[in-house]
Amino acid sequence: MNIRRSKVKWQGLCVLQEDKEFCQFESMEYGWRAAFVLLCRTYYGKYGLKTIRDIVSRWAPANENNTPAYIRHVSDYTGIAPDRVLGTPQEQPTQWLLIGYAMSVVECGKALSPVPMLKGFSLATSQ
Repeated sequence: MNIRRSKVKWQGLCVLQEDKEFCQFESMEYGWRAAFVLLCRTYYGKYGLKTIRDIVSRWAPANENNTPAYIRHVSDYTGIAPDRVLGTPQEQPTQWLLIGYAMSVVECGKALSPVPMLKGFSLATSQ
């Protein structure tokens, strides 16, 4: 999901970080955990970002991305309108999984196995 390196000490972060810009994790599950912590706890819970447009605009700012195209892709892929207010991750886990998956397709350029994503979501939301 291309999580920028920061001072955050994510669970499962590789000891040796070979990429100067983005975090590297021991497994896909830990990368997904970090992504869902950011999306569900930080973006939704802390900053009150409650729509696809709000979330993607912060995740993929226009100075680095084609943000409108990114928003359109996530909305089309999930079937969730860009400005529809999302339910909480606890009440609507499926929509959050769809959003995360759609974002990963944009970030990675292809669909990935959903199993690590499901495990990462469980790690992020069970704590």
